[in-house]
Order: sequence, then structure tokens, then C-alpha cells
Amino acid sequence: MDFKELGSTGVKLPEIGLGTWNYRGGVEPLRKAIELGANLIDTAELYGTEDVVGEAVKGRRDKVFVATKVSANHLRHAEVLRAAEQSLKKLGMDYIDLYQVHWPDLAVPIAETMGAMEQLVDAGKVRFIGVSNFYLKNLREAEAAMKKHRIVSNQVKYSLACRGIEEDMLSYCQSNGITVIAYSPLDKGALVAKSLFKQRAARAVLERIAVETGKTAAQVALNWCISKPSVIAIPKTDKVERVVEACQASGWRLSREQAAALDRAFQ
Repeated sequence: MDFKELGSTGVKLPEIGLGTWNYRGGVEPLRKAIELGANLIDTAELYGTEDVVGEAVKGRRDKVFVATKVSANHLRHAEVLRAAEQSLKKLGMDYIDLYQVHWPDLAVPIAETMGAMEQLVDAGKVRFIGVSNFYLKNLREAEAAMKKHRIVSNQVKYSLACRGIEEDMLSYCQSNGITVIAYSPLDKGALVAKSLFKQRAARAVLERIAVETGKTAAQVALNWCISKPSVIAIPKTDKVERVVEACQASGWRLSREQAAALDRAFQ
């Protein structure tokens, strides 16, 4: 497993972590990920999976980087603090490694929300602050509201099939020391399920490169994603064998020609 720096914090995260939205796999897939070095596990107040993440991490806390999120309807100052306490309780932990604002809420001043996030860092309950589903305008406003600490990550949808962040967000994050945490990097499985993915020509290119590299289509799609500077990916799977497959998407690289062929196929 290869690693990348989280923002400019000096902390190294695996290129492949595990997401837990709609997760029903119990503790074993999560523990397998940790065993294989994919020790970034992402959850959220909204997911209802903080308890299973806490159970999976029990006895392994010092080996795991746990990220969770405060819901968009809890962004008032007191609500953020209360939500963090509830997440800590469900996780069974004393601190959260990365606490993220799940979605922006334009009805709540961003300075109020980020002030609460910074207070949590100062209290030792959160190590780092991130955001999720923020457009560039939202991200810049959140950055401007910070008084003591930096925003180190933005968790957004990114895959071969969903490349909207390449318009402006990706280059901004790469230039400003912000890690992009790519969720749905396999487009909810559609990229690798022939029955779901409609672009036959693009799918054929993906399959051809899988044959060339001796990898699976999922591994090629994930590797394309994490080959971008400052990008790590958090696929979700309920199965141990799929965890193993995802972890093997790291530790190697597509050739320049293969990456370019994928770029052209999935425009």
C-alpha cells in the first residue's frame, strides 16, 4: 500500500481507505482493510455506521485513522459540539482523526460552523478539520473563516465516470495543500458491472487495460483515481474479498499511455 500526505500535516494516509455509506458488512471487512494497510476508515453521523466502525477499531485505535462527519442540519455552533460528542460516544473513542462538515448549509454562517470545528481541535477531541461536498466557492469561504487551523481535505465524488472536480476543484486542492478524498470511486459499482455501465466503448478500454496490466477493472479504475496528485479513494464494500481487491489497486501505476487512454474514453 502506498501512502500520501494529508494536506500539509505530515500525516501519511493510505491511497486506498474504506467508506461506510450503506455499509452492511460487519467488522470483518473493516478489520481486513486495517490488516492490509488501508487504515483510513470513513463514516458519518448520517450513515449510522459509527458503532460498527468503533467495534472494528477496538484494540487497534493507534493503527487506524478514523474520519467522520457532522450532518448538514447540525451546523450551528452548539450543534456541532453536541454532534461531535455523540459521534465520539458511538465510536467509543476519545478523539476523531478527521472531522468533516458533511454538506454546506447556506442558512448557517460558515464562520459559526468552522469556529466550532476549531474549538473541537483546541479541546483535543479532533485532530484535523475537513469538509465534504463543498464546491470551490464554499471551500474558499470556509478557508477564509478559519482563525487557527487549516482545512486539510475535501471529500467529493470522483471517478472515471464522474469528473466534475477536474474543472476547478482538483487543481485548487493540489495547489493549496488540500487532500481530495474521492468517494464513489467506482461510481457505486457501475464502472465494473457490465449490466449497469452504459458506455460500451469506454468500458471496452477499461477492460483492455485490465488485461494489459493483469489487474481487475476495479483495480484499474481505482488506480486511475489515486494516480492523481493529492487524491486518495475510499471505495465501499461489504465483502472481505473485495477489500483485498481494492487494496491491490495501490502499489503500482498505470502507464502514461494507459492513463491517457482512460481519460479519452471517459470524458
